Amino acid sequence: MVQFFSKRRLKIAEQIIIVSFFAVLIPMIISGIIINNVNQQSNRAQLRSTAIMIAKIVSEEIDVFEQSINTELNQIINTIEYYNNPNAEQQYLDNIISGLPFYKELTIVDSKEKLKQYKAYNLRDNYAVFSRPLKNGRFLVAVLDMENLKMDWFKTLAEDKRQIYVLEGSTNELFASSNYTVEGFNNSMLQLPKNLQENVPVIFGEVKNQPLVYLKKTNPDALIIVNTTEAIKRDAIDFNRDRIILSILITMLAIFFVLGLYTSYLYINIRQLFKAIIAISKGNYGRRIRLLTNIFTPFELVFLATEFNRMVNQIHKSYVQINKKNKELKQLDEFRSNMIDTVSHEFRTPLTSIQGYTSRLLRQDIQIDEETRQKSLKIIKRQSERLKRMIEDLLVIPDIENAKLNFNIVNLPINAVIENSILLVKNDSGKEIINNIQDCSTEIAADNDRIEQVFVNLIENAIKYAKEETPIRLDYEIENDNLIVSVQNEYDVIPREKLKTLFDKFTRLDDSTTRTTRGTGLGLYIVKGLVESMNGEIRLYSNEDCGFCVKVYMPIVKEENTL
Repeated sequence: MVQFFSKRRLKIAEQIIIVSFFAVLIPMIISGIIINNVNQQSNRAQLRSTAIMIAKIVSEEIDVFEQSINTELNQIINTIEYYNNPNAEQQYLDNIISGLPFYKELTIVDSKEKLKQYKAYNLRDNYAVFSRPLKNGRFLVAVLDMENLKMDWFKTLAEDKRQIYVLEGSTNELFASSNYTVEGFNNSMLQLPKNLQENVPVIFGEVKNQPLVYLKKTNPDALIIVNTTEAIKRDAIDFNRDRIILSILITMLAIFFVLGLYTSYLYINIRQLFKAIIAISKGNYGRRIRLLTNIFTPFELVFLATEFNRMVNQIHKSYVQINKKNKELKQLDEFRSNMIDTVSHEFRTPLTSIQGYTSRLLRQDIQIDEETRQKSLKIIKRQSERLKRMIEDLLVIPDIENAKLNFNIVNLPINAVIENSILLVKNDSGKEIINNIQDCSTEIAADNDRIEQVFVNLIENAIKYAKEETPIRLDYEIENDNLIVSVQNEYDVIPREKLKTLFDKFTRLDDSTTRTTRGTGLGLYIVKGLVESMNGEIRLYSNEDCGFCVKVYMPIVKEENTL
């Protein structure tokens, strides 16, 4: 068993059961045994003392009766001596019987043989016979009714259930009794010792909890036996023992009920703690301990749960921050990778052109005419400007992300902004640009260079992705306090999921494997950042009717009323 417990860790509920067994059950059983034994000893001593007391009471009642009957008989004898006529004597005795009803008969016999007949009469008919000698060999015989005698002897013990037997000392024949039963009398006589002590109450018998007491009197010659019955023993000892056992059982059940209730609540709360710890170990940082709080919930457990939840909150916050940082790092890494890819891919073509035409112009072994030189220089200039725009796009990104853009907001007429933007657009494909804004003189609040950069990017983007031989349309409308400028081209319908990502960095309509147009994929990202920094808004649309359309919302300059 020791090896079993050493190999297996006990649960709290099991430990509480074992501790309760050794700390509660065994002490309660031992205490119950001790209390029951002490109670039994006390009741046994009480039964013995009570039996002795009853024997003494009966002895005193017999002494009182003996003294009384002797006095009365002596008075009768003294009176009879004055009568010389037997009839007068009998008439005197009859008068005494009529005055004292407990006398059944008073008579004078003239021989011992007749006296023996009265003795037999006593035993046969349950009467007590007392005799006193007279002169001339005669005897005065007094016959008493035993019922009256018992009422006189046992009147103080009427409520007691003990069996009391009074026997003649010489013959050991039953003389009087209380609560008499044949079985009780025979059992008492069987256990009576052969050698009896005189004038002292003595306890005897084989059953400790049912003491028997005898008192052998010498004057008068009588034997008193007091028998403690099974019913008395049951009331005095067994009943109290049963009550003690029942009280201990009820106490134990109450203790185990409270312990069970306490253990169940404690076990439920500890399981909540275990579940929370397991959840945290598996990465579920949103799990919290929810205790079943009541009077049985220990303060330490509530404190532990509170501190644990506080710790988990801190861990969860740190976890969220770490994930946010990781996401930012991932985005930064993607930005770095995309930038490298963009720089290596987009910068290679203009750099190659510049390098090629520069090398051509620097050659000394060939003769280059003026027209060819001018053409080469124009290509070098155009490719340099392209590189400049791409570099400016890359440099403006940190300012957009950190909200560090500096603007010089002024009132600008939208038609002038659009016309200047069209002039700055590189339209190598020669696509038609339909400008429906040239007649709109509404002013907007914006930075001149930045707003032109916005529309240059949008128009070039529309030219780049428009279908062959389709025009680019520029329109406007006024809605509330905003001027809405739309740039539209003919293009296949863009799925909604793809449309939502076009404002992200390095996002293009054609991916790296199907790339057919030039660009860094930063145009719409930069445009969105610039527009929103100037308190504007930009939206993308794509459907069968408009193809692909970009709408820029810019605040209109309100005219001030002058008096």
